[in-house]
Amino acid sequence: MKRFIITITGFIIIFQMTAVSQENSVYPQPTNLVTIPTAGIIPRGAYLSEFRLFSGGGVLAGISAGISQRFMFGVAYGGANIIGNEKINWHDQPGVEIKYRFIEEASKLPAFLIGFNSQGQGAYLDSLKRYETKAKGFYLVASKNYRLLGNLGIHAGVNYNPLEGEDGDKDPSFFVGLDKNINPEISIVIEYDAALNDNETNDIALGEGKGYLNAGIRWTMVERFHLEIDFNNILLNRNEVDYLNRELKITFVEFF
Repeated sequence: MKRFIITITGFIIIFQMTAVSQENSVYPQPTNLVTIPTAGIIPRGAYLSEFRLFSGGGVLAGISAGISQRFMFGVAYGGANIIGNEKINWHDQPGVEIKYRFIEEASKLPAFLIGFNSQGQGAYLDSLKRYETKAKGFYLVASKNYRLLGNLGIHAGVNYNPLEGEDGDKDPSFFVGLDKNINPEISIVIEYDAALNDNETNDIALGEGKGYLNAGIRWTMVERFHLEIDFNNILLNRNEVDYLNRELKITFVEFF
């Protein structure tokens, strides 16, 4: 709880640093960083297709649509061992994401968004009725852009997942992250998910209490087409894991 309070307080201070904030923040925020959501949404009449290739021959495919300027809806489905010669372990059911941006970003105020996401990361574990990395569940997130040798986006949120509690851990959690463009084509994303609902206090938890530190390099190959290389679980917050995960994500945005 102390770590939670310190982190949220720090981000409130950062959001108030208007001296370096953009006077008219119109920089398009990404809808997600590596795994955490932001307050960014796709425009009305647009759709976003995403394909994630993860360890164990896993593939996760999803599509989202901009219903209005503030509301978007998406579904995703996948499984482990899709690539390879072993039996495919399909996810138990499709994941659903709903996002509503109820406050737009201004010069002195971040954008605020509420959402729900039932899609976790990695393989689905039938014995525990959960993903290797739990879904965010219900969440509230704030995002703000700043001028710093280009654009710097800062994001912070809290979440609660009541769906994946077979391990006895349904604690609320929090996440923070940033995205920074290096040039018009290349940007980096960094995030930290505290994963307080998956830590060492439970005998059957997968996490070790360190949280998940993830980073990625995003390349806009052509307009609206993004190729991303992600490095997940840098802190090795997983029992019997000695190396971080290297994943590939492909994103495409187009209008109907």
